[in-house]
Amino acid sequence: MNKRTLGSLQVSEVGVGCNNFGRRLDQEATSEVVLAALEVGINFFDTADIYGDTQSEVLLGRALGARRDEVVIATKFGMPIDDTHFGARPEYVRSACEDSLRRLGTDRIDLYQLHFPDDTVPIADTIGALHELIAQGKVREIGCSNLSAAQLREAKLAAGDGPAFVSVQNQYSLLARDPERDGVLEACDELSMAFLPFYPLANGLLTGKVRPGEPIEEGTRLATMAPERSLHWLSDEIQGRVATLLTYAEQINTPILTLAFSWLLSHRQVASVIAGASNPDQVRANASAVSELPVEVLERLNELTVQG
Repeated sequence: MNKRTLGSLQVSEVGVGCNNFGRRLDQEATSEVVLAALEVGINFFDTADIYGDTQSEVLLGRALGARRDEVVIATKFGMPIDDTHFGARPEYVRSACEDSLRRLGTDRIDLYQLHFPDDTVPIADTIGALHELIAQGKVREIGCSNLSAAQLREAKLAAGDGPAFVSVQNQYSLLARDPERDGVLEACDELSMAFLPFYPLANGLLTGKVRPGEPIEEGTRLATMAPERSLHWLSDEIQGRVATLLTYAEQINTPILTLAFSWLLSHRQVASVIAGASNPDQVRANASAVSELPVEVLERLNELTVQG
């Protein structure tokens, strides 16, 4: 598995999103996924304090055990855990970090990410607290998620001469190409930041296992998603684009999973494609899906998905 640079870190081109840990997967199933990832050369695990009702970090830490030093752990803070644990106030940043360290069973977080912007707190205050955590050795690099290009620039200015966000994690896939249009990819180049796409497989629509017009398999992300969210992904427009991509994948005899991963990795800003997995087979499939696509294939994919 090739690695790419994320700040001072080296991360595998495919990472594991840990949203299923503690939600759909118990400790045994989580450990199986983590072990499978390590076996295929994946070293990047992305979780958050809210995943699995705070249990994702716990299960990940236990699954890694003595192999913790072999991996890069990314986690996040800021989204509401309950009525009092949320936001980006300096005092909360400090306590949230301590809680994540305890749950993960580790002495440092490799990439600590602001999960969502907090408009009630000056970004300079949040970054100031993150600088303290870096100085104390509790955090190695800092990043963010769901920030706009303007917010990224503001955060860079707020960091001054100190450590700045080295990555931004926003939605990006063949079916959601917003970072190209909203200037976030351009800001990554300008600010020397890495980009981490979430929902790279568009909630399973780009795996090849979900076929337009066919029933959604029980237990999958789409099947368990709230109706107001799944409505978008199951709309005629999105389903039509999926059908077009499936047809093209068949024409060039290339799995749509390979097209989804490799198209994202063709963008220089992308450091790693983070995808969830509910079993070892999915991890292995994700890891083996990466290839260097011919220029003409990349151009055709851009044409087919330009409205996305």
